[in-house]
Amino acid sequence: MENSFNKIKIGVVGLGRRGTGLLETLLAIDAFEIVAICDCYQDRVDSAFEIITKKQAMQPKKYSDFEAFIKDEEMQATLIASSWDAHVEMAIRSMEEGKITAMEVGGAHSIEECWALVDTYEKTKTPIMFLENCCYNNFELLATHLARKNMFGEIVHCHGAYSHDLRAQILGGNVNRHYRLKNYIERNCDNYPTHNLGPIARLLNINRGNRMVKMVTMASKARGVEAFSHTEGNPDKSLEGLQFNQGDIVKTLITCENGELISLTLDTTLPKYYSREFTVRGTKGLANQEANMIFLEEKHSSHEYWEPQKTIGKYLNNADDYYGYLPYFWKNINEIQRNTGHGGMDYFMLDEFAKAIQTGADMPIDVYDAASWMSITPLSAIAIQENRVVEIPDFTRGRWASREPKDVISFDE
Repeated sequence: MENSFNKIKIGVVGLGRRGTGLLETLLAIDAFEIVAICDCYQDRVDSAFEIITKKQAMQPKKYSDFEAFIKDEEMQATLIASSWDAHVEMAIRSMEEGKITAMEVGGAHSIEECWALVDTYEKTKTPIMFLENCCYNNFELLATHLARKNMFGEIVHCHGAYSHDLRAQILGGNVNRHYRLKNYIERNCDNYPTHNLGPIARLLNINRGNRMVKMVTMASKARGVEAFSHTEGNPDKSLEGLQFNQGDIVKTLITCENGELISLTLDTTLPKYYSREFTVRGTKGLANQEANMIFLEEKHSSHEYWEPQKTIGKYLNNADDYYGYLPYFWKNINEIQRNTGHGGMDYFMLDEFAKAIQTGADMPIDVYDAASWMSITPLSAIAIQENRVVEIPDFTRGRWASREPKDVISFDE
């Protein structure tokens, strides 16, 4: 789509914690101008308006009604950061209105809505990008580049986790008007799979020469949030003793067309440090994010526990052997980029979204990625409830076999 504007005129719907954070990122990127904001809570709209007008000359229009917002004729693109259950519905309406669409992450609520997302894109051809920021993290991109150089050999297994203690956030759902509370009460599934699956899927060329075929998911009992509700850390005493359905530990195994095995873990309701546990195993070596480790058989003894690469993970200088494999933007990250969302991931993700709009290129993370990654949530619910292996739909309708591999950025720049 040709861009006829000097700046990309974008609107943001969903102005809670995540949406407000993304406002700051958009304001830091010269390519964007925020022309409209929308939320059902007026105080959030007013707060977002204040943030924007301190950094941008143009005053955005305020909306509390999504339908009025999405029909704003000045708005060229939309960024959807609402609650999980509204993402797909809003993205579909955005594409129907011809707005270039950026959709925040979260698991789908049904396979039907994943297909509806794909069907709408194929009917309207409106560009849509799935905003999985972990695909732009330094370690995941480093490992992907090393894999492209065949330094790990043939990839056999990848693992990832969303390990994030969210007990206070879940119990604060009513206080903070946050959607996780309802999800954890009512559902039992891998409810947030894309932070860990997304970078793995791109490394394994899922939907582009490879596909996810079958999966099985099992869940532990649910005790973590209920136990935490009896402590001083509970922000909402009215929820003390409430029983939850969401298992504390959820494990998923996925088989791929090309023979790889993916393992995923959801771990959000027990005490633990934050980690995505991103791991790549190949016939020549491995990458392990938790240990900031690159282990190559040709360089290291199997008796070593890890390679003491001091700068892996932080990349403060070019002292280690792998610095050269980092994308150019991580080598040159500045303070603005680092401080506008997840250490730089949000900035680089939205900057690539802007470049795709400006150049008319395909979106770096497309509708087929969105549908297949989000589908793990409803499929995992089926697998847990029915205690069986489930097949993963091919949202490309067979085109995965001929689609060319494409990374979220060019490693050649």
